[in-house]
Amino acid sequence: MEYHADINWPDFIQRYWQKRPVVLKRGIKDFVDPISPDELAGLAMENEVDSRLVSHLDGKWQVSHGPFQSYDHLSESNWSLLVQAVNHWHQPAAALMRPFRALPDWRTDDLMISFSVPGGGVGPHLDQYDVFIIQGTGRRRWRVGEKTTLKQHCPHPDLLQVDPFEAIIDEELEPGDILYIPPGFPHEGYSLENSLNYSVGFRAPSGREMISGFADYVLQRELGSQRYSDPDVPQREHPADILPQEVDKLREMMLGLISQPEQFKEWLGEFISQSRHELDVAPPEPPYQPDEIYDALKQGDKLARLGGLRVLRIGEDVYANGEKINSPHRPALEALASHIVLSGEMFGDALEDPSFLAMLAALVNSGYWFFED
Repeated sequence: MEYHADINWPDFIQRYWQKRPVVLKRGIKDFVDPISPDELAGLAMENEVDSRLVSHLDGKWQVSHGPFQSYDHLSESNWSLLVQAVNHWHQPAAALMRPFRALPDWRTDDLMISFSVPGGGVGPHLDQYDVFIIQGTGRRRWRVGEKTTLKQHCPHPDLLQVDPFEAIIDEELEPGDILYIPPGFPHEGYSLENSLNYSVGFRAPSGREMISGFADYVLQRELGSQRYSDPDVPQREHPADILPQEVDKLREMMLGLISQPEQFKEWLGEFISQSRHELDVAPPEPPYQPDEIYDALKQGDKLARLGGLRVLRIGEDVYANGEKINSPHRPALEALASHIVLSGEMFGDALEDPSFLAMLAALVNSGYWFFED
C-alpha cells in the first residue's frame, strides 16, 4: 500500500521542524494499518529483532527485552510492546517511511511500532531526535510540554523519564493523525484502548559518535602515521611546560586528518550509510548471474530495495550500508540512490555494460536489492 502525508513541507519546515511540536490531524487520510498486533508480537519473538515490553502495575515500572516466548502472563491493561526497526523486517510497514522522504534520507533512522493496551505507555520522557508519531488502530492520548530543563530519573534501569510537566499539547489521536515532536520536548502518551502507533525516527549523530567513527576509519586504513617533529624545539623556562605553539601544532596534526576533503567524504559516506539495526538480509539461492539480472529487467521485472537499507549520495559517489558503490555510470547510480523500486529503464545504457551488470548482480546477491514477486 502507498501512503501519502498531507503535509505542506516547505511550510512545515519553516514553522515546526526542530522548532515546535504540532498535531497534524488526518495527516494520512483513510489510514490502514500495515501490520496487525499479532504480526508485531510475532516479530518480537525473533532473535534478530530489537523489542521490549514496558508495564506499569501497582506503581512500579517494569521493562523486559525480547525475544519473547509467550505473552500469556500479560494483563489487559498498562503495558506496551515496542519493536524497533520494523521497516527492516516487514515490507508493508516499510512503506510508512516513504511519505517522509521530503526530508533527507541520511537523517531518517527507523520505524518503531508499539502496541499498547488501555493505560499502556512508557511514561513522561524526552528524546534527542525528531519523531513523527502516526496513530494507527485505536485512540491514544498525548501530552507534550515546552522545551525546558527537566530533571530526569530512572524508575527502572532501562527506563529514563522526566518529572511531570505542563502540557502545551494535550490531544487524543485517532487513526491517520500525526504528532511531530522535535528533540528535547518532554512528552508522554498512554493508550485509551488497544492501539498501534508508528514512530518514524530521525538520526542525529553526536560529535562523540563522529569522532569515534572517524578514529575507527583512521585505524583501519592506518592513516595518520606521521609523527610529531620539532627540529627547532623552542626553549622554555620550565621543562614541564607545553608551549602554546606546541599545543597548536599537535591540534593541527589531528585536524589535518579530518581536513582532507576526499578522505572525509569517503569516511562520512561509509559511516552515515550504515544502519544502526540489523538488516533482514537474505541472499538469493542460487545466486543470480549477471545475464539473468539483465534478462529479468528487460522483461519488465523490478528490483526493490531491502527495507532499512541506507543508500546515500555525496557528490557523485553513492554508498550503501557502509560501502561505496563503484561505477562510472552516474545516472544509474543516481537511480539506485533515488528510487526504492527500480525498473530496467532507470538504469539506461548501463545495463549494456558487463562491468555494471556484474556490480548490480553482486548487490542483488548480497541481498540488498531483490526482485519483486
